[in-house]
Order: sequence, then structure tokens, then C-alpha cells
Amino acid sequence: MKLKSLFPILAILAACNPSNLPEVSTRAVAPSTTLPPMKVFQGTPATTTTRPNSEIMTDFLDLAFRMESGRSIPVMTRFNGPITVRAIGQVPASLMPDLRSLVTRIRNEAAIDISVSNSPNASITVEAIKRKDLQRAVPQAACFVVPRVSSWAEYKSARRTKTIDWTTLNRREKASIFIPSDVSPQEVRDCLHEELAQALGPLNDLYRLPDSVFNDDNIHTVLTAFDMLILRMYYSADLSNGMTRGQAAAVLPSLLARMNPAGQRGGGRAIQDTPRDWITYMTTALAPGSSRNMRANSAAQAVDIAGALRWSGPRRGFTHYAQGRIQVGTDPDAALASFITARRFYGSDPSTQLHAAHVAVQLAAFTLSSGQAEQTLSLVDGYIPYAHRAQNAALLATLMMFRAEALELMGRDAEAQRVRLDSLGWARYGFGSEQNVRARLREVQNLSPTSKGLLNL
Repeated sequence: MKLKSLFPILAILAACNPSNLPEVSTRAVAPSTTLPPMKVFQGTPATTTTRPNSEIMTDFLDLAFRMESGRSIPVMTRFNGPITVRAIGQVPASLMPDLRSLVTRIRNEAAIDISVSNSPNASITVEAIKRKDLQRAVPQAACFVVPRVSSWAEYKSARRTKTIDWTTLNRREKASIFIPSDVSPQEVRDCLHEELAQALGPLNDLYRLPDSVFNDDNIHTVLTAFDMLILRMYYSADLSNGMTRGQAAAVLPSLLARMNPAGQRGGGRAIQDTPRDWITYMTTALAPGSSRNMRANSAAQAVDIAGALRWSGPRRGFTHYAQGRIQVGTDPDAALASFITARRFYGSDPSTQLHAAHVAVQLAAFTLSSGQAEQTLSLVDGYIPYAHRAQNAALLATLMMFRAEALELMGRDAEAQRVRLDSLGWARYGFGSEQNVRARLREVQNLSPTSKGLLNL
């Protein structure tokens, strides 16, 4: 995103439901050359499911039997038999390798019979189209998934009908995922992960989840161990098409005991539903089309609700983080206070260290601009491993850029140069175009009191 101040802000892709019914399940909008080669992640994110099964059971039911809008889903639906996925349209070079990697993970970790196919009769179609065309149909959504269609043309014909209403399904037979073709490789991959997971299973997002892509804060961008457990449960023999919430609830305890024996313990957190008012305020606060005053007022209202409900987890941290993002261009002192508060709520829980890494970027902007090199280094070094494990190249590259500037301020120029060049390889995956990569590097470098400008690349 184009910054309005000296302080860089990682783009949070604010979720937005389309204005026309029937609703679709969306992922909200996010945010070469002589540069070094693009880096890509290898292997599976190193995460584990650590929460008690009592929590996971409630999460599963809320994910599987509600839409993002809060509407109830009357019965559970899923695909029967082998599932195939094809990609069509203006397919970017990174899409097929990332799709194959994701399908392999789902097959191995969620035990779902799924494979990539070229057949026009594939169960799930991934179609890549220009972002402007996608957002003309579903404003502010980076990507989305709908049932019962196999192409963009079919979707456009059915978009104002009950055909693509998930709540009218008895079982899933085909679905289409629409993603932008002209964005960074990371954004394409992030869309694949969330939308393919929703094409297969749960359609809801829950702000309370600390460890899942099924959360509109978009902190996690690739499927986690929790997400794979949810999908594995979804396709277990214990559950089936047509089950009601009550019927599913009756079998989940034994299912979870078998699939996640480590979760058979007490100590779960008290689960509070997220009020629709808070969601509405947060959606407005994060919407790029709203005025700054409207966004600021909405963020303040969300902060008040979170405080009144005495939240202490990811929702509370995200509320203050969002408020800080809005304040940063007009009231840096208030923004700094908001970011410090967000870090306090995120930093107190091992499950939200990735969340805290996003806040660290904001705080590093303040420390670097005031010449506090050692404090900047301390801030970012602690979170670089979390960004790497979560396979978030945009966040990783930005943290490394801050590290390079801090090292340079400390007189460690050769080390700074190595870190900076390394960061650019990740930036090519995270930000895409040379223009975007250089813009992010320039934003970080311009914060340094002794900025020497861009590398001569």
C-alpha cells in the first residue's frame, strides 16, 4: 500500500462481505530485474495444535455451521469421493507449484483424497482473472469461492441467484475459486490456502482464533496444524453430508479424542462469541474506501467493546493494532501507544507471537527513525523466526530490511549488505513486482536518520 506517513504499515487485508446476496466466502484484500532471485519456502510450516479439544470442538461447530455474516448453515456439506482441482485462466507462473504443494499438504496432513487435474469436470476450479475484474464483482475481496459453478462466466450468470448460496446445498459437487492473476506470488498463494480450505470445508471466519487462516485478521496466511485438523475432522467417517449441528456435536468428543489425543485435557479458555457490532466497526476501520474520521471513530468503538468484554487474546490485540494503523498518519504518539498495547496483548501468549511480529514492524519504524539501532535490532530479531516458520515472505522481508538498517547504523556495513540482499529475495515473493519491492525497501531506508538511499542494484 502507498504510505501516508514516514511509518511503514504492512497491509492487513480487511475482509468484506459482498453487498449482493447470496453471500460468498471471501479472503479480504491484502497488503524483476537485477534484484536477487526470488526465494520460495520449502516444506511444511512447523506448527502444532496445542489447544484443548473442548475449545477445538466449539471452534469446529462455529466454523462449520455459520457463514461469515452470522447466518446459520442448516446442515453440513462436503465432497464425496476423490476430489480434483484444476487451474484455468490467466495463470501466473507461481500458481501451479504452490497449488501442487498445497494439495500435497492437504492429502498428507488432512487425509483427504485430493489431487490436481486438467479435467474440465474437476471438482474445484481455480480461475485466475485480473484483480479489477474480480473486485468489480465482489468489491474489496482479494479472492473468493462459490459453489455449483465451474468458471467465471458461469459465476457471472448465477451471481444474483440462489445457485451460489452455500446454505442451500445438501452436498458439494463442484465449486470455483476466483483469484487475481496480477498480484504478488504470496497473495496468490494466500488466496489458494484459504479459499481451497473453504471450498473443502468450513465457510466461516472467527476473529477469536489465534492459530488459523479461518480468521479475518489474516495474520496466518498458510494453513496451520489447527486448520489441517479441522479439515481432517470434516472428512472423517464419523461425519457426513446432511448432519445438523446437534448431530455433529454428539460425535465430535470421541472424534477429537481419537484424532488429537494431546488435546484431551482441561484448562480451555472461556469462549465468547464476537459481537456483530465489533465486527462491523472493525470492517469499517479497515476499509480503504472509508474516510479517515469514520475509520478512526469505528476503531475507537471497537476498542471500547473489546475493553468492556475484557478480551485478552487475538481480538484485543488486533483491535489496538488496527487503531494504531489509523492513527499513525495523524497522531504518531497515539499510534505508538496503540502498538505498545497491541504488543502487550499479543506478546503474552505463545500462540500469538506471529501477530506480535506484525506489531514489531510498526514499533521498529519508531525506534529506527529515532536512531535506536540496538532496540530496533532487538525488536526484529526476535520475530524473524516466526515470520519464516509462518512462511510470510512479505513480513519476513520487511523485518530483515529493518535489521539491515539497524546493522548499518551500528557500523556493521558488510553484514547489513548481506541481510538486505537476502531480504530482497523474500520481497520478490512477498511483494511481487520490482516496483513494489523497491518501494518497500525505500520506505524502510528512508526511516533511517542516516539514510543512504536505495542500493545501486
